[in-house]
Amino acid sequence: MYGAALAAAGLVCAFTNRHDTPSQKQKVTTVHQRPTQNPLLKRGEYLVMTMGCGDCHSPKKMTPQGPAPDMDRLLSGYNSNEPLGSFDKNMVKTGQWVLFNGQNTAFIGPWGVSFAANLTPDATGIGSWSLAQFTKAMRQGKAKGLDNNRPLLPPMPWPNYTHMTDDDMKAVFAYLKSLKPVANTVPAPMPPAP
Repeated sequence: MYGAALAAAGLVCAFTNRHDTPSQKQKVTTVHQRPTQNPLLKRGEYLVMTMGCGDCHSPKKMTPQGPAPDMDRLLSGYNSNEPLGSFDKNMVKTGQWVLFNGQNTAFIGPWGVSFAANLTPDATGIGSWSLAQFTKAMRQGKAKGLDNNRPLLPPMPWPNYTHMTDDDMKAVFAYLKSLKPVANTVPAPMPPAP
């Protein structure tokens, strides 16, 4: 009985002595996502998050816990306003190295330079895409889901998604179309250095 009363008193003290404003040391950066009640969008959000789409398609910002997705530019791809930066072409020419930029949205390898696409519903992203185009891109590795277009370039792991169910493909597409549009024209890939 005495132990329970002591524990209760400790809890009361802890709650009454807490500060409403956390100290600078205690502040934590949280990722805010808008909640959705639509089961299709919830499924799509779950798939996009677990498949790691944002690992490459979301620009990062530095936080006290390290790099985190920039939620203002969620899934908007390589930031076209930032310079690519220089690199030693000989490092990737032989195929021994692959380089990623600090945002993890630009990739340099023996295929050249590829950039993470804008997956938001803006016109510079997938705004004009149909579900059929999205499905073709994901299952056949065709850029913009167009038959006569180039293949999707590394490191896009499109072969991993070839066996997604039609329902899961619809859910991912619906979720991406529900995001905040971000105007960001991602550069075209660059061919390998001679």
